[in-house]
Amino acid sequence: MSDQWIDSWLGVARFQRYLDECAGDRAKALDLYEWNVEAGQALMHDIAHFEVALRNAYDAAISAAWPHEKHWLLHPESPAVMPIWRTKTVQGIKRGSDVNFRTRKSVDDAIRSCGYGKANPGKVIAELSFGFWRQLTTNAMEKAVWVPYLHTAFPKGTERRKVDSQISAVNQLRNRIAHHEPLFTSTVVPSDTHEDMLACLMLFAPAVHHHIVSTSKVVEVLADKPTVDKGESDGFT
Repeated sequence: MSDQWIDSWLGVARFQRYLDECAGDRAKALDLYEWNVEAGQALMHDIAHFEVALRNAYDAAISAAWPHEKHWLLHPESPAVMPIWRTKTVQGIKRGSDVNFRTRKSVDDAIRSCGYGKANPGKVIAELSFGFWRQLTTNAMEKAVWVPYLHTAFPKGTERRKVDSQISAVNQLRNRIAHHEPLFTSTVVPSDTHEDMLACLMLFAPAVHHHIVSTSKVVEVLADKPTVDKGESDGFT
């Protein structure tokens, strides 16, 4: 039986990446694709728990020090929507740039999706993407968010740069999985990102960390990655 349906299903270019990994063995390439999906699902299980814990910890930290009655995401002076100006030089020309543009748009879009005046903090928080929360630990947000608020979500002495690096890697892996990209390339090491994510989680939500460790299937699934002798190329037709 012909297996050309695979090319029609996955696309020649996408499947070729798996064929290259499996020395042209189409049967093993399909097995590898199935593993890739399973690995993505296992990782997303843990990432989903991490994301919810992160956004709630961040909300609690900011809310605890927020001086206004209106929630920080709905207030016009919120650090998530106020302009943060930085000067950039492009080909010798200096121009001011609002580095908070993306976070402000994310909040505005979330409020709009929640019905503007009908929007409440819980719904807006749930509507915001992982990318929004990831932005809150960037260098641009250090003085506006990390110093006055977010550092309290972590143990004393926690380095913002390290936290930002860990969360950034999780966000990139999450996006890669969401776009059905391979998880076995030389530039992607899911096990390292997963370990860093758990280390970060342990800092701000140790109970959630223990729960994820007890329910995660990531280590098991990643270890079950199909192997192939690079000299083989039989497959099926």
